[in-house]
Amino acid sequence: MPITDYASLLRSARNQEQPQRLLFTFTQAQAQPGGQGRSLTPVMCADKLPDKLGSFEALEEESKQMQTHWDVVFVAGLAGREGQPPAPEDCEAPLRAMVAAIEQGRVDSLLAFDRSGDLLRFS
Repeated sequence: MPITDYASLLRSARNQEQPQRLLFTFTQAQAQPGGQGRSLTPVMCADKLPDKLGSFEALEEESKQMQTHWDVVFVAGLAGREGQPPAPEDCEAPLRAMVAAIEQGRVDSLLAFDRSGDLLRFS
């Protein structure tokens, strides 16, 4: 199933053979010194079960409770095993790896959405 928007991401995660947990890293766009473009800096992370997620608007509304501005959210899936989703504590190392990948500009394996919920493509 191709992922074309946030709703198709949730459908895909819910239809995997093993239960999934979605990993989110929210980032802020920041100007580079000397006006050499912008970079994305991770500002907060979260993990959620797909069945506990609703619309992108609901995710954005929930993120407002953290009172941290963000511009782009990166998403990855983490598969469970033996019919059980990953436990929250199983998400810590993958989230750290996700943050490191974003900081190093290695985002080609991650999905990204802007604040409007539009799927972004990085080249």
